[in-house]
Order: sequence, then C-alpha cells, then structure tokens
Amino acid sequence: MSFRKKLLLLFAATVLLCVAVISASVYSTIRRSFEQADQDRANAVAAQFQSEFQRRGSEVARKVESVARGETVQHIALDMNRGVTDAGEYVSEARSLASQQQLDFLELVDNRGTILSSAQWQAKFGYPEPAIPQATTPLAPVPAGAFLKREELPDGATLGLFAVRVANVGEQPLYVIGGERLDQGFLSTLDIPAGTHVLLYQNLDTKWNPKSLLDLNGPAAGADKIAPLVARVRDTLQESQGVIHWTTDSADTEVFHAIPLTGPVFAATSQGPASQGSTNQIAANQNGASQSGANQQLMGVLLVGSSRRPLIELQRQIVSTAMLVGGAGILVAVLASLWFAARVTRPVVSLAEAARRVAAGDLGTKVDVESSDELGELAASFNRMTEDLVQQKDRTLQAERVAAWRELARRLAHELKNPLFPLQVTVENLMRAKQKSPAMFEEVFHEGTATLLAEINNLKTIIGHFSEFSKMPQPQRRPTQVNDVVRSVLRVFDAQLQQAQLRGNDKAKTQISVRTELAEALPEISADPDLLHRALQNLVLNAIDAMPQGGELAIRTGTTGDRVELSVSDTGSGLTQEECGRLFTPYYTTKQHGTGLGLAIVQSVVSDHGGKISVESTKEKGTTFRIELPREPQRSAGVLAGHDGA
Repeated sequence: MSFRKKLLLLFAATVLLCVAVISASVYSTIRRSFEQADQDRANAVAAQFQSEFQRRGSEVARKVESVARGETVQHIALDMNRGVTDAGEYVSEARSLASQQQLDFLELVDNRGTILSSAQWQAKFGYPEPAIPQATTPLAPVPAGAFLKREELPDGATLGLFAVRVANVGEQPLYVIGGERLDQGFLSTLDIPAGTHVLLYQNLDTKWNPKSLLDLNGPAAGADKIAPLVARVRDTLQESQGVIHWTTDSADTEVFHAIPLTGPVFAATSQGPASQGSTNQIAANQNGASQSGANQQLMGVLLVGSSRRPLIELQRQIVSTAMLVGGAGILVAVLASLWFAARVTRPVVSLAEAARRVAAGDLGTKVDVESSDELGELAASFNRMTEDLVQQKDRTLQAERVAAWRELARRLAHELKNPLFPLQVTVENLMRAKQKSPAMFEEVFHEGTATLLAEINNLKTIIGHFSEFSKMPQPQRRPTQVNDVVRSVLRVFDAQLQQAQLRGNDKAKTQISVRTELAEALPEISADPDLLHRALQNLVLNAIDAMPQGGELAIRTGTTGDRVELSVSDTGSGLTQEECGRLFTPYYTTKQHGTGLGLAIVQSVVSDHGGKISVESTKEKGTTFRIELPREPQRSAGVLAGHDGA
C-alpha cells in the first residue's frame, strides 16, 4: 500500500473516529437529558396528582362534615339514641343529602356499622360497612383524612376518594361516609404537560382487568401492553418504570412511570345484596396487599407516560447530521491527504527516482531543494552524498588506473624477464667466443643464433597475447542457439577428451568423461556465436586443465526468467574464496604456465552481451562457472564478478 493511500486512510479514520465520539457523546448527553426530563415530568404530574388528591380530599371531608353537622343527620342521630327501631324511613335520606353536597357517594351508618341509607345503592340498606369498626364502646377510631376505598355499585365496583365524619348526639354515634369517584373525571382536572400521557389503573380485581385501566376518555386502548408494568407494581408495591412500544415505529414508544396509590386496610368484609350476586372483597384479601405496612393496600396505579418521539427524532437528526458531517469530513480528509501527500511524497518520489538513477550509474543526479524543512534538508544531504560519490568514484578510478598500470608493468616485466635472460647470456657467450677462440666462434655462433631466434619468438608470442586482449571485437549479433555453440565446442575437444593421458612415471591412464544436460526448445538469443564459442572454449579448456588426474566435465543449459543460462562444471581440485575473487583480474592465473587473460576474455565477451558470469567452487570438490545471457540485446552491464584464470 502506497504512502498516499495510508495517509488517506489515516485522515479518514481520524475524521470518522472524531465524528463517532462526538456523536456518541451528544447522543448520550441528550438521552440522559430526556430521561431526566421524563422523570421530572412524572414527578411533576405525581406532585400535581397528590396536590389535587389532597385538595379534593379536603373538599370531600368538608362536604361530609357539613352533612354530619346538618339538621337531617342530627335528627337521625337523635332518633337512634332514642331507640327508634324502624330505620327504613331513612333509606332515601342519603341520596338527598348527596345531591345537596354534590357527592358521588354517601352512606349513613349506625354505631354497629350497619348501613342505614346509601345514596349510590339503596339495596345496601342493612348491610355492614367495612370502613366502620364493628364496635359500640368505646368509640372506635375512624380515618381522620380522605382515603381511597373500593366501592361496590350495581354495575360493578369502582374506586373513590372518601371521608368519614361522626355525628355525636348522645351515646350512640352516627357515621357519615361520603366520597367522589376517582376515575377519568379526576384525571381531567390535572394540568398534563404536552407529550405526557396519564393513565389510572383501578386495582379492583384480584387479576388484571383491562377495563380498569382508564385515560381521559375512559378505558384505555392497548391496555395489555401496560399489564406487565402494573403487575410489577402490584407485586412489589413500589414505584416502577417501563418502556411501552405501542407500534413497530420506535417514535411511538413511551416511557411510563408507575406510581402506586394505597389506601387503608379494613378488617371486616361485607356481602353485597344477594340479588347482585357480587362479593365486596376487601382489599386485605386482594392481590396487592400491603408489603410496606399492615395498614395499607394497593388501591390503584397512576401511570405517567412520556413520549419518546422528540428523543427519537432528535437522535435520528443526530445520526443524519453525523453521517453528513462524516461524509464531508471524509471529503475534506481526501483533499487534505492529497495535498499533504503531494507535499510530502513529491520530494520523496523525486528522491527515490534520483536514487534509482544513481544506482544505474548516473552519479551526477541532483534533487531540487524546495523547502527549508526536514525534507529540504534530506534533499540537500542527498545532493551532498552524490557529490561525495562522484569524488570518491574519481579517486577510485584513478587508484584503479594506477593499480592497473602497476599490474601491467609487473606482468610485462615478469613475462619479458624470462626470454631476456637467455638472450643476454647468448650474446655474452658469442662475445667471449669471438675474443678467446675464433676457431670455435663459428660453432658457438650457430648455436647462439638458434637460441636468440627461439627467445625472440617467445617475445612475439607474449606481445601477441597482450595485443589480442586489447583488440577484443564488438559482438556481431544474430539469432544464436546456445545448444549449437555447446556442441561445436565439444567437437573441437572431442579428440583431446577421448585420448588417454599419462600421469607420473608409472604411465597410468586417466580419462575425462563429458556429461551434457541441454534444455529442449531452448529459445534463441541475440548474440555473436563466434565470441560465445571462444568464451565457452576457454571455460572448457580451464576445466580440462583443472582435472589432470581425470574426472567429469558437465555442461548444462536452461532458462531463468527472460535469460538463458549456461554452466560449465568440473570435478577438479577447486579454488579458495580468495582465488575466486581474483579470477577475472587480467594477468592473474592459478596455473604454472599461462598469461592470466583467458577468463578476462570470457568476462569481456559476457559483459559485451549484457550478461553476467559467476563462479561457485569448493576446495577438492570442483568448480562451476555460470553464465546468464539476455534473450534480447541490452546495454552492457559493465565489469561483472568473475572467477578462475587461464
């Protein structure tokens, strides 16, 4: 992956991470804020409900107190103390009194807890009232304030807000119990905030009854979804909270706070009129009996719901905004990364290209210094490095030239010294013979001239070798099959390889075997077959000379990528690493007789063809020369690594 792509990914990942973190933080903050607002609204509605409950309770207590102090109730209480036994004449009094005080419920109960008159259900005459203790002396206490109480009606039970007052006329008190309904009418008096949904569940049955769940318009729709939350409150008698999904749309979700409404537990039970066949089950026997105290029971559940639509819509807006900002951020990141990458990578690419040119041999390459920062300093350092390389190359070339001339002088002195000494001795012998024995001069002269001619021929041979190396021709390229070159070279050495060679005084016979592994369908290359023949001939001759005791000569051909490979191996005595490193040095040889130019000529031929030559050798195991030649002409590779001298 390029640096530019990495930079783009880094910028994009940074933008996305920042957007995600900020969005998540805002999302979390808004969620907490909405949850707190929901809780505050629920508390406000609950406080308002409690305030209204107390106000309405005080109003009910005032009305019941007014009834208890009224002339009608005082008269009935006086009659009861006088021993009047026919209480049937009071059956209709409660309805009249309730109408006067605008009470939904009103009952007159004697000191034994028996109903004398009931405004809401006249058939309850003569039945006990559970809210009044069944005692005569001393006076049993009654609730001082308003309280919630289940009330049986002809069409079913309901929940009401009641108050009890006593008309004390004589020794036998008369109890007045009055109240108002606690239903959707009561909810309509509340100031409900926008987005808030208030429900009231009247806990009138031992099991869940969807008809007991009321809203402002009566029985609430979708009551079964509220059932688990109400059941949790009935089981624990503690405030609870739940999320209600009205539809599949998450925006229609509401968070409900369920607040328990309790009332006193009455010890007795009463049986309603037999004609109705209903049982007035007291809350002490109902599910939801008080778990916080023996004198309280669950009478209802106030449910305050807050719509999540504003939160969901805001969350959706946050997500949309985050996606928009993320997309814009990625676009900015792309542009910024392109600019930054161009700012950074352009000098780096220039440096890389300059480094490639330097590696190819162009040491005069320079890089433009466009800034004064670290990149500019890097470019300046690169330019200084190339200048140092040029200077170092010049010094190296000069040193190599000096060393080459010294080596040439040494080799020439060595090669010329051997024939010059016999020449000097022969001339001196001729001079002495001329002076001391003129009669023998003729014999010495013929012998000396023969020696002089032989040594002069040696000098000509030496000069010819040096002249030949200096006049290596350029390749005359044409399509060439390497396998054909190998076969032509082997034909030249066929007789030499087959004849017996003598070794030592015992004249034991040794022989060199030849093994060829020539690749089939070897592609042709563009080369000079005569020069390749000469180079391969030198390698084969070196291999034969390396095996005076006999051995195996192996020649292989093959392909490596777009190159043709040729190898020549022998099983001779091998070479050391130091010898391998100097093999292609002109005039260096490991033989007793040789000019040291054979392998230098091989290297020159291979180099002129744009190929390379290498050597692998193990002492006492043999040596392998490996040549790689390109299939198409290319620029000369220059001086290559070499090996064994001839």
